[in-house]
Amino acid sequence: MFLLDAPYVSEFLKRSVERMGVSVLDTPGARRLTDGADIQFISGGDFSCRLAAGERVLANSENALAHIFSCGCHDDLVRQITVCKDKALFRETVAGLHPEYRFMRAASEDLAELDVSGMQTPFVVKPARGFFSLGVHVVRDHALWPEVVRAIEDERSAMNAEYPEEVVNADEYIVEAGIEGKEYAIDVYYDEHGDPVITNILHHHFLSEDDISDTLYYTSAEIIETWLEPFTEYVARVGQACEFRNFPMHLEVRVDELGHILPIEANPLRFAGWCVADITCHAWGVDPYECYFKKMRPDWPSLLKKQPEKACVMVIAEVPGHMDRRAITKIDYHGLSTLFEEVLELRTIDYTQYPVFAFAFARMSMAGLERLKGELGDDFSRFITTA
Repeated sequence: MFLLDAPYVSEFLKRSVERMGVSVLDTPGARRLTDGADIQFISGGDFSCRLAAGERVLANSENALAHIFSCGCHDDLVRQITVCKDKALFRETVAGLHPEYRFMRAASEDLAELDVSGMQTPFVVKPARGFFSLGVHVVRDHALWPEVVRAIEDERSAMNAEYPEEVVNADEYIVEAGIEGKEYAIDVYYDEHGDPVITNILHHHFLSEDDISDTLYYTSAEIIETWLEPFTEYVARVGQACEFRNFPMHLEVRVDELGHILPIEANPLRFAGWCVADITCHAWGVDPYECYFKKMRPDWPSLLKKQPEKACVMVIAEVPGHMDRRAITKIDYHGLSTLFEEVLELRTIDYTQYPVFAFAFARMSMAGLERLKGELGDDFSRFITTA
């Protein structure tokens, strides 16, 4: 079964649901987001009964998690989701894998008085329940802690208003050690035995030392060849610690210079958000949703022969924070497209509702990818016209 909810349902996901004939929980949001698609909707009662009977479920968005919690019919699934969504609980659950890793849990009203002197800089503070890099702050100097706390106080009400509590809760925070190294995002599901199946691996490239944005992700044959085996071994250990079964997840990790893998966060019951998981089809011709529901495993030795010298990239074009979204009169989508060698898909987003105006998927040569990294150092204001 599928849970479909805001912020976004892609055309690829709609076609995938149609082709597989997977049932979708009938909600006003799911109806609106799939308008015109041949979807098999089921009632809340049917959904609960089938969930209680052990039928698999996948979400496109964590906005939909409330339906799992409210139905009260699958306690272990609720447990698995909670382990992921509560970042402090996740740290506590996998602590045996990383016994030297330091973190603290704190209520938002206690942050100003929290003693962070024992945290080695840089360290990170973020909502215990969060999404899309919202509310994440990197603290590079203890003297800046009061300034960070003030920024958090300014952000809290906006975050709590924009997303449901199951997705973002800015009332509790986790303060944790900074993790140096390259960052990767792993789409994985655990089968009925708890064995992991990785459907894709993305490298999350940061534009600068201080960048925490989700601007650029990409995958390539080299990334899969290098990391499929060690990441499969690692997510198996995470799955054992968390007792994951019949469970999809989007896991973000960093790898330090010594090759140690450390988790950033685990996002439950979904693959990459905003339907970015569709990049798996763009890159490899594999439908990750079908993999999960039909218990399929990508044939990586064959797939890696498809584009050995190219990368498949995904770029999120954000409206710069200093710009008034209400004053935007035009977006130069053609200009944005010129950043890429081969545009595979350009998704326009309602920037009046979200601080993003496009998601771009493209195929790039390795030289083109390096050029793109440099060009993304400038913000996207050059493609935006305001009144």
